[in-house]
Amino acid sequence: MAYTDEKTTQIVIFLLKSHGIKHVIASPGTTNMAFVGSVQRDPHFVVHSSVDERSAAYMACGLAAQTGEPVVLSCTGATASRNYLPGLTEAFYRKLPVIALTSMQGRERAGHHIAQVIDRSALPKDAAKLSVDLPVGKDAEDTWEAEMKVNQAILETRRGGGAPVHINLPTTYSQDFTVAKLPNYRKIDRWFGSEELPKLEGKIAVFVGAHKPWTPKETQALDRFCDSHDAVVLCDHTSGYDGKYRIQGALLGAQEGQNRKDLKADVTIHIGEITGDYQSEPLIGKEVWRVSPDGEVRDTFRRLRHVFEMSEADFFTRYTEEDTQSAPFYDLLRSRLVEARSKISEMPFSNLWMASQFSKSVPNDAVMHFAILNSLRAWNFFDLSKGVHTMSNVGGFGIDGCMSSLIGASLADPDKIFYLVTGDLAFFYDLNALGNRQLGANVRILLVNNGRGTEFTQHGHLGAQFGPDAATFIAAEGHFGPKSRALAKGYAEALGLEYMGVTGKAECTTAAQSFFDPMPRDCPMLLEAFVDADDESDALRMIKNLYPAPRNTVRKAAKDLLGPQKIKAIRKVIKA
Repeated sequence: MAYTDEKTTQIVIFLLKSHGIKHVIASPGTTNMAFVGSVQRDPHFVVHSSVDERSAAYMACGLAAQTGEPVVLSCTGATASRNYLPGLTEAFYRKLPVIALTSMQGRERAGHHIAQVIDRSALPKDAAKLSVDLPVGKDAEDTWEAEMKVNQAILETRRGGGAPVHINLPTTYSQDFTVAKLPNYRKIDRWFGSEELPKLEGKIAVFVGAHKPWTPKETQALDRFCDSHDAVVLCDHTSGYDGKYRIQGALLGAQEGQNRKDLKADVTIHIGEITGDYQSEPLIGKEVWRVSPDGEVRDTFRRLRHVFEMSEADFFTRYTEEDTQSAPFYDLLRSRLVEARSKISEMPFSNLWMASQFSKSVPNDAVMHFAILNSLRAWNFFDLSKGVHTMSNVGGFGIDGCMSSLIGASLADPDKIFYLVTGDLAFFYDLNALGNRQLGANVRILLVNNGRGTEFTQHGHLGAQFGPDAATFIAAEGHFGPKSRALAKGYAEALGLEYMGVTGKAECTTAAQSFFDPMPRDCPMLLEAFVDADDESDALRMIKNLYPAPRNTVRKAAKDLLGPQKIKAIRKVIKA
């Protein structure tokens, strides 16, 4: 038994075996030789032959209907795959689990008049429930993509009663069939509420991305689950969970000089949608379980093992045990978070400084919106008062629309105060929203004006390697003023807003008293804080380095700061 050395074909074969799929109907050709030449030697597979691909597809329908198991079709390039369409259409309407594995030279060759290469990127809607195009398999990124797409396709054959799927498999026409044993690749399983679920063991964290408002039932189900498993709930300001096991993980995860191995979970339960909390990723466990009613494969952290197509409340209830455990894992993270916050020293005047000073000043039951990315990250390092509702446009994650979203939300409840923390580029990008005639007196905006897209010159960002050259185009410095003391002030006051401009900590502290006053105002408010972009970067560097860094970490940080071009130049000087 020997397999091809083509990496992507190995992944397909390994995952077919892992998912228990054994029937293959092969049609003749060279382009599918790497696959067929491998499976025909593996006793796991039962390989059948059909010269006519149209007939092969109907054979697969009959075999799948009779056995109730997925059946793989394998064909060569040129028009071979076109002949699968009648049989796949039959499979689609009968919900039969047929996998059309169509081999080709490479997706990038389509449309260039290369012999036997046709475009397979689009199928009729009623020929396959899912169609995926696999990479050639050059590097780790290709391996991850292939693992995800093959798992997705295989899982789709058994979902919703069954369905045909299409996998487009590239080949390099390798003639090397000397691989004695397939490497291990990552299998993903999907589970439904009616099944016996896999065993859950070890240290457990629940990571919550952006989440719709929690119902009392959902919060209680999660709290009881944590009670019985010593689990923690890793949150940011878009997560919405305010139960007793909440941990704001960003500060712990962001520490560049600290070994966080003891803070990692063994299993992370991933719920919610897209997150803006990049900092907590080092706390994610070695295995991720995704829970969502949509049941989709979402491999955010590239460690996905199980997908549970069910509600969160049902999942947590199924896994809740009767006995309540002590909480050493939660206690560890909570104590380390308290310790880290105690190490925060005086920061320069910045978005981060304002977050550290005023996060607890936001009135209870207020709604707070954050622009991406710097504002959300800065405030994610600090807890808000319990009862404050939070929001951020992390779905599309664009600069546009943060102020419009705030104003739209404020229309729903005129008696609540709605806050926004935003940078200057995002503010001016969405400036027209401020002129909306329905702008209510319950709107309050904190504009942190540093004169540029400061994110792109921040500590740790790729743009920092350009030094001052990053400001002009990458960070778009110099627009909207720049940092004009009159521009936002004049515009806001002309529209009837109460305006306050501050340039330092003392002024800001005074202005914050009225800005965060829970009493209703007669008009909307705009608090503009003028800060320095370098101070923003220095504050972020401080907050990420509360612990001494090991020597190798210092070396890496220096490399990241200087960038490859400057390091190369320094080495030349040293050698000279």
